[in-house]
Amino acid sequence: MLEVNGLTKSFGSLNVLKGVNMQVEKGEMVALMGPSGSGKSTLLNIIGGLLAGDTGEINLDDRIYGTRGPASVVDVRRSKIGWIFQDFHLLDNLSALDNVAIALELSGVSSEEAVTAAEVALQKVGLGDRLNFIPDQLSGGQQQRVAIARAIAGNRPVLLADEPTGNLDIASGKEVMKLFKELCHDEKNPISILMVTHDPDLASTADRMLLLNDGKTEASDIRSAWGLDDEGEEE
Repeated sequence: MLEVNGLTKSFGSLNVLKGVNMQVEKGEMVALMGPSGSGKSTLLNIIGGLLAGDTGEINLDDRIYGTRGPASVVDVRRSKIGWIFQDFHLLDNLSALDNVAIALELSGVSSEEAVTAAEVALQKVGLGDRLNFIPDQLSGGQQQRVAIARAIAGNRPVLLADEPTGNLDIASGKEVMKLFKELCHDEKNPISILMVTHDPDLASTADRMLLLNDGKTEASDIRSAWGLDDEGEEE
């Protein structure tokens, strides 16, 4: 579903990504961990079409890109990638339904189709009884579910999640992770999720972990991601 080959990115003399190679299968949730400043958000931004890499290639559902600027990959952002952030980025004066529908309308979907797709997405994330609630009437966990509905509306095959539970309490965070699992394992329309997190408990619920360190990714587990030796002590 998603394959990254030899991706590099520098900012001046700072080499952030030094040849990233990775893949995410259809219906798989992959947790991406790494030290602060290791380039996790930079990697997500290039995959999501918000930033151009210097060299390398991304193959997302047979769409090839990676070194082109944002203006050249508008289709990736509109139909291939859904974003979920730590902050919910909801419009305060709009209902849950309208917050999801307006994003679809901005991508070129007709108003009628957008409302229908938004309702389906909100039903899918368990908010079918909260369609007309504005953000202030929803809990933090419910607001993040609206943001997830917005990301999956339009049947985008891949979700990029950057610290998606950072502003949630532990219980709400677990509910979001459970929802992610359900979306990945949906028999009719499984999606793939690449999630950046600093939380080892959340990372351990993913199907697989990757560690981004020194500009490259490698297969990892909780112990090595946190630099622990066999006795649980920091090396």
